[in-house]
Amino acid sequence: MTVALLDTPAADYPRQQALLDSLAQQDRYRRLIPRAGHDFSSNDYLGLAASPEMRAAAHAALERGVPVGAGGSRLLRGNDSEHQLLEAEAAAFFGSEAALFMGGGFNANVAIFSTLPQRGDLVLYDDLIHASTRDGMRLGRAEIQSFAHNDAADAARRLAEWRTQGGTGQVWIAVEAVYSMDGDLAPLAELMALAETSGGVLVVDEAHATGLFGPGGRGLAHEFAHRSNVITLHTCGKALGASGALICAPQVLIEMLINKGRNFIFATAPSPLNAALVRAALELLAQGGERLERAWEGINHAHAEAARLCGLDGFQCQILPIIIGQDGKTMQMAAALQARGYDIRGIRPPTVPAGTSRLRLSVTLNVSKKVITQMFEDLAQLQDVWA
Repeated sequence: MTVALLDTPAADYPRQQALLDSLAQQDRYRRLIPRAGHDFSSNDYLGLAASPEMRAAAHAALERGVPVGAGGSRLLRGNDSEHQLLEAEAAAFFGSEAALFMGGGFNANVAIFSTLPQRGDLVLYDDLIHASTRDGMRLGRAEIQSFAHNDAADAARRLAEWRTQGGTGQVWIAVEAVYSMDGDLAPLAELMALAETSGGVLVVDEAHATGLFGPGGRGLAHEFAHRSNVITLHTCGKALGASGALICAPQVLIEMLINKGRNFIFATAPSPLNAALVRAALELLAQGGERLERAWEGINHAHAEAARLCGLDGFQCQILPIIIGQDGKTMQMAAALQARGYDIRGIRPPTVPAGTSRLRLSVTLNVSKKVITQMFEDLAQLQDVWA
């Protein structure tokens, strides 16, 4: 299969065209498609992104003169009072000593792992850690080593081996609170215990836990967030309905990022308007749990209907992976469900391991229980296609 590219003769870029053609032949060619149908693919878990509350917050911020753009990096003229207010409020909300607002979760993870671990240190990371963490580690100076997914005992064994082989530096244990493609939860208590006994630092990416887990949506690691050996990352473009990311950590590590983090120093600051929106989202969470309760009602309903109608179980959160296996069949299933009015996407390697292509169902407040039930009824009718 040859991929047709608009107005660009393939002969101009033969190696790139060959790579694209190879992806197409493997059913791994990616295309941008518009959003359409019932939302089963976004990370807008609390339905805040298009909510009246967030629209009102945007209008109010503009009315009080909050700028749309920053106009420069934070270290130049881009530092706005909205950034600083957000950071103070986020540190208090999530329970850390300090916080730093970044343009996005990917950028924040790269900043953390390229800046904080030093030469002679070890970054010990879960085998299914996000691509942003991997890119940050590649840019960093520390040694890196993976451990088996969600296996704290394997992490302890690998750490002990590293010490036995002469490793003397700081150990940074990198995990996700909720894994975005598998929907399972990290064993944070065991990993925290390992960090404590080894003198290590636990770095928890709360991207898919923020807003849904912990008291008032403060994350799965909230009970540890005040400790001096814990860093949490809370992205703002998922349950918080805006964009950006908050690195919550001890003050000295935040100062290190400000002074040495290239992703912070050389980037235009996030929009002050967006900072104001994140502040509004945190305030909504702090005011009460009604939205959080409704979100979990929908999630639990989805778990029950998946089991009742499709025989699928074992789900732990708002992310329900339906493993198909074959790349082509996965995309056929996604297309069939899209044709029935559901925005469901197929996920293929390298985002997930080879042979585990899947439909990633995401349950948000953007769909009703009735729609959830209808979707699983339709999925059950299509099961023969992929069983």
